[in-house]
Amino acid sequence: MWPNPRVPYELASSRKKLLPPNGKPLIVHVVMNIEYWPFDKNMPRGILPPPHGKVSDPPDLPNYSWVEYGMRVGLPRLTKLFLENNIPVSSFINAQVAEIYPAAFDEICRLNWELVGHGWFQESLRVASNEEDIIKKSLKLLRERSGQKVRSWFGPGGGETENTPELLKDNGIDFLHDWQLDELPCWMRTKSGPLLAMPYTFELNDVPIWTVQNNSCDEMYKRLNATLDVFDEEKLLNTKIITIALHPHVVGVPQNFYYLKKMIRDLKMREDVIFMTSSQIGDWFIKEDGTKGSAIFPFLDKPPV
Repeated sequence: MWPNPRVPYELASSRKKLLPPNGKPLIVHVVMNIEYWPFDKNMPRGILPPPHGKVSDPPDLPNYSWVEYGMRVGLPRLTKLFLENNIPVSSFINAQVAEIYPAAFDEICRLNWELVGHGWFQESLRVASNEEDIIKKSLKLLRERSGQKVRSWFGPGGGETENTPELLKDNGIDFLHDWQLDELPCWMRTKSGPLLAMPYTFELNDVPIWTVQNNSCDEMYKRLNATLDVFDEEKLLNTKIITIALHPHVVGVPQNFYYLKKMIRDLKMREDVIFMTSSQIGDWFIKEDGTKGSAIFPFLDKPPV
């Protein structure tokens, strides 16, 4: 038996030791999720439950306004922070942001944030009417409007169908963040050839921390410090990747942003930290791993005998 048909199981303690980039064994990946939540559709998530036990049919003004605040106020606050600290950022971005929020999209491109495909708008591929069409038109729009190659993808909500990896591989995607099952990239099988499963996080992620678990404003800061304490020992065995996943409407409010500033300040002070984007991490891993995925056997519908 096998746990899944795509990513071979391997103990982290058995993985090849990788030379750290520029001699820095702690890679920090800052991810900014930039999303479009259509006004005339049900909101993907809510900061407030509907009153009187009713379902919040569109227009859901409280939750729409929550996200719109992030695009208006939170995003400029965050772009300023990362620019002042010279932090490279991966933008996991719904393609329609380029059409609905062109000023925000142009600013992200001006700052040279790496664009990572994140669907057409914030709707899971599992419920999309035509998954292949969504992937194709999303990547086409992002590539044409930005001039970037757009080599990485993270599905809205991390959702996939059984065909998603093949569709992404066939459309020029090299790195996929949906399969967040390791702290280092892992080669995964597709019918179209190897694809690299990339780390992401639900632990150092502002949505679970503050909108699902209702933690205090300093929770992410405390989790980062705890992670660094563990990684200070483990980095001697292998390079470590810390992903910090953010959304403008969540971390962009003043009380949460205050602790993000402290996180960035503390990370910048460390001599063992390097900030990298999605494809930079992927390219580093491919070079240091050296196998190009050749060690995994081709995709099979059932376990090999």
